[in-house]
Amino acid sequence: MTAPPRSTRLLLLTAIVVSLVGCDQATKYYAVQKLKPLAEANLSPVSYFGDVVRIHFIQNEGAFLGLMGNLSDQTRFWTLTVGNAVILGWVAIYVVMNRRMDRWMFFALSLIVAGWIGNLIDRMRLDCKVIDFLNLGIGSLIRTGIFNVADMAITAGFFMLMPVLFQSEKKREPVETALGS
Repeated sequence: MTAPPRSTRLLLLTAIVVSLVGCDQATKYYAVQKLKPLAEANLSPVSYFGDVVRIHFIQNEGAFLGLMGNLSDQTRFWTLTVGNAVILGWVAIYVVMNRRMDRWMFFALSLIVAGWIGNLIDRMRLDCKVIDFLNLGIGSLIRTGIFNVADMAITAGFFMLMPVLFQSEKKREPVETALGS
């Protein structure tokens, strides 16, 4: 069976990216419009479902859970903006060009690319910061870090990759079979 044309893979990747980045940016717009004023007034986060979900605005200067947030502005720019853009470009090219990639890996990497783009847009617009606004947990005992829709896409993509990384090559279904080409 022949692999679908690169244009088909590019179209699928584009559809995933546009959908997720659109959702990410729309929710971040909401966070800026509705949640930022609450944060500036030092009001408590909005809580739902018995405090399982907290919604509040922060601008994260670092990466995942604020890592690297204490670096100098220039180092953060080169690492978190330029470095991420280079890696993102490489991964996106790999997703489009790799004709033997199975559908699971294609979708996982597409989620990661979409999330990376969502956060990269923030970093380029907001002086290397990312808007985060979601927090999950049980009261004050167990809580996640504060995250956004792009972070959820990246995390989902990484979790999807875990079984693929440990699966033998023989068991993987090539993306061309998944797409019916």
